[in-house]
Amino acid sequence: MSLLRDIQDAAVATNTDITALLRKCKILAARLGNSKFKEWIDYELNGYQTKDQLPKYRILHTKSFGVFCGPFGSGASNAPIPPLCLPKEFREYVTTSYLVAPISSYVELLSNPGNNPIEQWPADLIAHYGQNIYENMNCISAWKTIPRNFIASIVDTIRTRILDFVLEIENEAPDAGEAPPNSPPIAQDKVTQIFNTYISGDVQNVATGSSHVNQNKDIHIYQNDFTSLYDFLKSKGVSRDDLIDLEKAVQDDTQEHGKCTKGQRVQKWTENMINKAASGVWSVTKTAAINVLSKAFTSYFGF
Repeated sequence: MSLLRDIQDAAVATNTDITALLRKCKILAARLGNSKFKEWIDYELNGYQTKDQLPKYRILHTKSFGVFCGPFGSGASNAPIPPLCLPKEFREYVTTSYLVAPISSYVELLSNPGNNPIEQWPADLIAHYGQNIYENMNCISAWKTIPRNFIASIVDTIRTRILDFVLEIENEAPDAGEAPPNSPPIAQDKVTQIFNTYISGDVQNVATGSSHVNQNKDIHIYQNDFTSLYDFLKSKGVSRDDLIDLEKAVQDDTQEHGKCTKGQRVQKWTENMINKAASGVWSVTKTAAINVLSKAFTSYFGF
């Protein structure tokens, strides 16, 4: 059996170890003489050195949870943590996980049945802001949850991208896997083009499997993540000043109610934006404004 067909069969067979599949691809990369393909394989086998090197399928939008204690024996465990309770500079950290480890480490997590894996918050972050999350309660432990189905999707994505790449290589040169050393069977610019199309293509990463996601032109709104809400409404023509006012309204409502919810201030902001649409200040129709804001807040507040 040719190397290309061997890789194809391994990519299709779900019981094939992903690291074994990648090692077969490493042989192919050497015979193709393509550095980009080899580098990607090495990263998947050995891990990525920095988050900037990560492909989008390894970046996860996460939710954080914690254990809280209060007076008179009160407390809460596995309580959701709204990102708005933290300063802006830390929100991205607590709502995003960068999965830089070798793919084998994540396969190992999938082989162990049980709860979703977690990524603990730094102790310093809990110590500084643990009292700012729930009124009259202190956070004693916090973590980000990594859904098992997301990890499984990473493995599946790698298999699919390898299969697509190898099929296209076979279409160009059926015997490429048997090429002798130092005799690349396909021009490097063509291999790089195929690699960019099927391996490093700018494919939208998987979200969290949450139902609280609204998608519009690759912009996702995640529950309790103001940055995603900001980006979505900005794409709909909402001005920066209005978005700053909305953030303040969300923060004030959160502080008043002790949780991220659509209170009177956000409702007043919503009514103001609908009036702006009706008067032409916001360049959408009143009906469109109602639909946009309804969908946005449904996803953001998790209605």
